[in-house]
Amino acid sequence: MRTERAPVVAAAGGVVWRPAADGGIETVAVHRPRYDDWSLPKGKLDAGENALTAAVREVLEETGLQVVAGRRSVRTRYEVAAGPKQVDYWLMRAVGTEEPFEPNDEVDELRWLPVAEAAALMTHEHDRRVVTDLVRDDVPRMPSLLLVRHAKAGSRSDWDGPDDERPLDSRGRRQARQLADVLPVFGPCELLSAERVRCRQTLEPLAERTGLPVRPLPELGEEEFAADPQAGLAVVERLLGRARDGGDQPGVTVVCSQGGAIPSVLMSLGVRWEGVGPGAAGRLYPPAAKGSVWALGGRPGALAADYYREMGPDPDAP
Repeated sequence: MRTERAPVVAAAGGVVWRPAADGGIETVAVHRPRYDDWSLPKGKLDAGENALTAAVREVLEETGLQVVAGRRSVRTRYEVAAGPKQVDYWLMRAVGTEEPFEPNDEVDELRWLPVAEAAALMTHEHDRRVVTDLVRDDVPRMPSLLLVRHAKAGSRSDWDGPDDERPLDSRGRRQARQLADVLPVFGPCELLSAERVRCRQTLEPLAERTGLPVRPLPELGEEEFAADPQAGLAVVERLLGRARDGGDQPGVTVVCSQGGAIPSVLMSLGVRWEGVGPGAAGRLYPPAAKGSVWALGGRPGALAADYYREMGPDPDAP
């Protein structure tokens, strides 16, 4: 007889940090009265929610802190009464004016501590591993560039106008709205687009959300990049190099490009992927699905590269 496995209890949270007076960093530990433990701010995903936006929401609800999302951190798995629980974490930098902490239903005490002290305070070993990830020194904590593949634009054969003017279809417009729902958590400070209607349209909902204009970036158009890849790579390296304080400052540049350019850019930066793409048999070829995002920070040899295949609801959300 086949036994059905309990569904995964999906949750998300943040490892919140800020610069310390001694030049290091300190992080947040929270006490949960329901469990009488010291942990990290986290919580279950709401129905149809994206894990990253859920993580930021939970941090705000439990700590009152405004944050900007950084690189993806550790995923923990452990058993609870309802079945296996999976928690996705992101590093998050506290920003803005910090208000005094007010106890709530979930958290009755918050402490800012040096990382080693916070790790020692954690009640659970899986939380300790997440806190320890904060002090990795091989990659930056914060991305400086979001490289977006334009959303779905229908079939080229079904479009009778110039290909540069091919617009998003209904699915692509939905993907663009999903990007606008999630990408603000990274603190966008500039929006750039290849000179294609579908690329610009992919960023327009985000532009409306953030109040930022969409400026042209011709070097990362598919044909332009093929004609002069060095010019395109120079632009990417310049945008990555804008990061200050070792890549730990909040705020990113968002660039929308095309599938003929993004994988080549990533491979030039040293990104490899355990899989193959069209025409890439035998190579570790980075994917770039329509509507997907690569969050990049650092430089070749010390690069943080997180891939977000979808910005819609998490598949494990209830």
